Amino acid sequence: MKILLIAGGWSTEREVSLAGARGMERALRERGHDVTFLDLRDSFDVLLETARAHDFSLINLHGSPGEDGLVQAMLDQAGCPYQGSGPAGSFLALNKAAAKQLFRLAGLPTADWEFLPAPPPGDWEPRLPWPLFVKSNTGGSSLRLGRASSRRELDALLDEIFAAGDCALLEPRLEGREVTCGVLGDRALPPILIEPAAGDFFDYTSKYAAGGAREICPAPLPRAVLDEAERLALAAHRALGLAGYSRTDFILSPDDRLTILEVNTLPGMTPTSLVPQEAAAIGMDFGALLERLVELGLERRQRRT
Repeated sequence: MKILLIAGGWSTEREVSLAGARGMERALRERGHDVTFLDLRDSFDVLLETARAHDFSLINLHGSPGEDGLVQAMLDQAGCPYQGSGPAGSFLALNKAAAKQLFRLAGLPTADWEFLPAPPPGDWEPRLPWPLFVKSNTGGSSLRLGRASSRRELDALLDEIFAAGDCALLEPRLEGREVTCGVLGDRALPPILIEPAAGDFFDYTSKYAAGGAREICPAPLPRAVLDEAERLALAAHRALGLAGYSRTDFILSPDDRLTILEVNTLPGMTPTSLVPQEAAAIGMDFGALLERLVELGLERRQRRT
């Protein structure tokens, strides 16, 4: 198959995207596919005409553009099928404040939050209790994420987020461990328990530094907790109107209650990334996982036409 592999882009997660895409390219070539590597930063102006010359596009972009649905919308116009969710689901999942409203509407557990689209005035105080977790509303890879125990610490984190042109999301600190669970097609994959080697939350260093975290798959948790993680991952996937695959991140409280943090529509795709680890736990190697994503994308295209 003639596959267009779209990576790079111009978000702060560019290097993560490029590193993962090179491994995808090797795996696809080993399975006999004709792969064209397209760095979106350098080739955005020829995306449509390039996509029209291919049978399928695999998107390995993180942040915006990519997870915001722009590339998916353009590929729809070019008539080129791709893996995963369409423009609407991609955008809703990327925008944490919008996604949390949909989770609440669907009766799914998510932490209380406060959305800040602009810097607050000097006399403002958050509605939520200290300490707070402060997040970029549309960022990923745990970039521009931190904990604040005072207005001074909060302002420092907010300054960084607003300087990057994003909005901010505040949430209360949730005690517990991080769990993640992928969805592939219409089934949930085995959940993973994440234990940062340093600190008490899964930040950028924990995700990408060697030895930054232990990722235990399948998670050594009670069967009832695993079942609930799988149920909630599927429910969140459906609440956002997603397709193909996704990965839902949770906090597991000391009394075994799960709270949804966010859903990723273009999760990391190296052989050691979280969703590929989960796929390996059910006997699906990295190349087979990529081909399954292609199959699901083609099935979605057939249903739409």
